[in-house]
Amino acid sequence: MLQVEKQLHKERMTEKTRDVLQPPVRAVLDNLRSAWNVGSLFRTADAAGFQHLHLCGITPTPPHEGIAKTALGAEQVVPWSYHPDAVDVLERLRWEGWTLWALETEGEPWHLDMAVPDTPLAVVVGNERAGIDPHALALCHRVVTLPMRGVKRSLNVTVAFGILAFWLSTLPDRKP
Repeated sequence: MLQVEKQLHKERMTEKTRDVLQPPVRAVLDNLRSAWNVGSLFRTADAAGFQHLHLCGITPTPPHEGIAKTALGAEQVVPWSYHPDAVDVLERLRWEGWTLWALETEGEPWHLDMAVPDTPLAVVVGNERAGIDPHALALCHRVVTLPMRGVKRSLNVTVAFGILAFWLSTLPDRKP
């Protein structure tokens, strides 16, 4: 219980010093393999004003040398929590009124004029090879994909997340 209290205190203190988007935006990282990718996601989440990162399954957690190398301290200022299963987190967030968007290689093509809910929003990203767990994907309100023209048909998870995160941070109804 003491660990939970420490995490809540850290979140309250961090939100006072960071510009967090309102309504809030979080990210759920489902079974990411690369600590470097996780570190980059911490750094992007900080820069874009995300409130919290939920690290799930096999996703590496701080303290970790690979995360620290690419996060450059963002892992110390962006609140985060670890969960063994993303499905449990997504069920709780849905129950609390969060809208869940999955960022995948197949889905509704993302575009600049896409409607965004005026509720708290959680963006789910998945494993670099397998994607988001199908049970977690089924809980999402919307599955979006970045339109691709190349042969590979996908971007690194950190690049794709960065595009969506910064688009969200520029929307007039999602300001700090």
